[in-house]
Amino acid sequence: MISKTTAKFIKSLQLKKYRKEEQSFLVEGKKSVQEVLQSDFEVTMLLATNDFIKDTIIPEEIEIIEASEKDLEKIGTLKSNNQALAVVKMKEDKRFTMSSSEYVIALDDINDPGNLGTIIRIADWYGISKVLASPNTADFYNPKVISASKGSFARVDVWYKDLSEVLSDVEVPVYGALLDGENVHQVSFSKGGILLMGNEAHGISAEIEKMVTSKITIPAYGRAESLNVAMATAIICDNVKRSLSAPL
Repeated sequence: MISKTTAKFIKSLQLKKYRKEEQSFLVEGKKSVQEVLQSDFEVTMLLATNDFIKDTIIPEEIEIIEASEKDLEKIGTLKSNNQALAVVKMKEDKRFTMSSSEYVIALDDINDPGNLGTIIRIADWYGISKVLASPNTADFYNPKVISASKGSFARVDVWYKDLSEVLSDVEVPVYGALLDGENVHQVSFSKGGILLMGNEAHGISAEIEKMVTSKITIPAYGRAESLNVAMATAIICDNVKRSLSAPL
């Protein structure tokens, strides 16, 4: 049974203000909750159906509250929550570092939580474990971001930084997705670098574009006006991996 106090607490974590105050966020849905239980995140409370509790290995220190699917849908953000909801502690901030042989995705004001979550999922798919985000990018701990990442949030770290400061200090190429760039199919990507993606409506800002060392673009063969930023990120990541695996 979910108490009124617990329900109110869960509802509060849907807002950034209270997530920041409590240093906690929500993870919803069977698969995502199973992912976070197996990660290095600290889960403090688990609300789940009897079936989920019986079928899942749950650390003893976690507070467990049995709930129906209807109850979970009522207090959560998903229209269909299949079995579980977890309250999870945010990780402590750590210093951003990268090696010269790895790729990092940088995001200049990506506003849509769904796009951010999907980009995190794409990063995970292509073996990229770090994302740099401008301060105005959607909140990593937003329930929509967590949901869209499909569990990949547990394996990809996100830093919110002043991009101009970070990008001016790195010693790897900064590949910026711009309309006047080199055809991404023909780019010889370096062993490591930063893939910079711009805002959904305005692209990469003029200030951040100054940090770009190599402009790249996805050629259009039809008449569509533009590509979704998450889709464009996936195409660029795929071309990076193809380039690096190509025989010399």
